[in-house]
Amino acid sequence: MKKSVRAGIALALLCLLILGVMPILANARPAGSDGLAFAIWMTFWQLLAALPLFLYERARGPHRATGAAAPVSRRRMAAIALLTGAMFGLSTYMYIVAAEKAGAVGMGIALQAYPLFAMLLEAVFQGKRKSPAEIGFTLLMIAALVYLTTGGTMRLSGLSYWSVFALGIPLLWSMAHLMLKSILETMPVSPNQVTVSRLVISGVFLLLVQAALGESGLLVAALSDGAFQRAAVALGVAYYLELILWFYAMRHIDVSVGSSVTVPAPAVTMLIAVTILGEPVETYQVVSMAVIAASLYGLLLAGRRRG
Repeated sequence: MKKSVRAGIALALLCLLILGVMPILANARPAGSDGLAFAIWMTFWQLLAALPLFLYERARGPHRATGAAAPVSRRRMAAIALLTGAMFGLSTYMYIVAAEKAGAVGMGIALQAYPLFAMLLEAVFQGKRKSPAEIGFTLLMIAALVYLTTGGTMRLSGLSYWSVFALGIPLLWSMAHLMLKSILETMPVSPNQVTVSRLVISGVFLLLVQAALGESGLLVAALSDGAFQRAAVALGVAYYLELILWFYAMRHIDVSVGSSVTVPAPAVTMLIAVTILGEPVETYQVVSMAVIAASLYGLLLAGRRRG
């Protein structure tokens, strides 16, 4: 498949919209319900959503590799699959917990550390360097996010434990995505096939964790909870769509560029919260979103000039 920066950015923009909705969906589960059981059921519904395309691709025959590099060995591919599956399983549970403890908007803002983690990992493991302009625009976006999350005060002394906890989610995502990128580019597997294997491994990982905690009964009890299952289905389908679109976007653009496109996701979360919940919009929120948008376009322009 021929790479297209325009297609990659378009797919990343779709991910932006879904990412903005997901924190609200994560908080839609009934109050007091078990977060680990919710993560397991949500993973199950993700897997069901992925199966139709998986079966269709299997019927069409082997998928062609997109890169020219030597294929990854089966042993290494299995190790990457197991490791990234566990990473995604852990990050899924952390996502559910952080949405409740840090709040939908608070967690959404913490997730925007992803570009920094992605840029650092690409520089260390892939030797990729960013221009001063790209670094500058990224830092400007992070400054706008700090301004947003501190209510326009720029004071970081009020950061909570749960905000720090939420930072572990984008760290795990960036590490897993970079490892999977080598498989997507060199092996005859599609993004959806990788997603299905990831979901199976993540689900088994979470089930083992729940069994170790002796809480398997909570998983069975949740089966008959209609509100619980509706929330799990909604988040599971949204999570799957974001994952599959993101994997396809990575075939066209760098992880750091794609993640920079999704930086304004907290603004989308706030917009939905305002229109659905009727919450007021503050001046500092409008200013922050404007700065983030301007920085985003500056980053994309800088990346185009460098490339």
